[in-house]
Amino acid sequence: MPLNYVSIVTGEDGLDRCGWVGKDAEYRRYHDEEWGVPVRDDQLLFEHLCLEGFQAGLSWITILKRRPGFRSAFAGFDIAAVAAMTEVDVERLMLDTGIIRNRLKINATIENARITLGLVADSPGALTDIIWSHQPTPGRARCPVMNDVPDITPESEALSKTLRKLGLRFVGPTTMYALMQSAGLVDDHVVGCHRAI
Repeated sequence: MPLNYVSIVTGEDGLDRCGWVGKDAEYRRYHDEEWGVPVRDDQLLFEHLCLEGFQAGLSWITILKRRPGFRSAFAGFDIAAVAAMTEVDVERLMLDTGIIRNRLKINATIENARITLGLVADSPGALTDIIWSHQPTPGRARCPVMNDVPDITPESEALSKTLRKLGLRFVGPTTMYALMQSAGLVDDHVVGCHRAI
């Protein structure tokens, strides 16, 4: 997290939230309804994996506001459908203004889908099992301020290493920690946030 990040913001509804939410209504909804909620579904985790990969080097709000476009472009992140995409699809996606038009990330998404399909085709839940096997031990101390929230943890480094060994790309340790936060493997709602447990 950046230094001196505001830890808590109070919304127009009077609720205190993690400081990264700011005043954006969609960010507020995402924070309240999705961020940190446990996800244990291969397709949904594949979507998280893809979107976090597209976020690399960008802000999350940039991706969140384009999520409908990503879902449309990548067949709702249906693993088999994305795995079946061809170079023709890549060229089509490079013209799609509803997504981030980065050829490396588009190609990685398709290749990651092929690898994931190989994992889950005969073993549904395999992606879920791999990701959740890297969950930190519950009970990590609550972060009192945003500056205390880590960017990388030993668990995110281990998950990154595991996924890279399988051949997945755009799964660095910082990206994997963001996935752990978004998919509820960790709860980084700071002290004072109405969502903090």
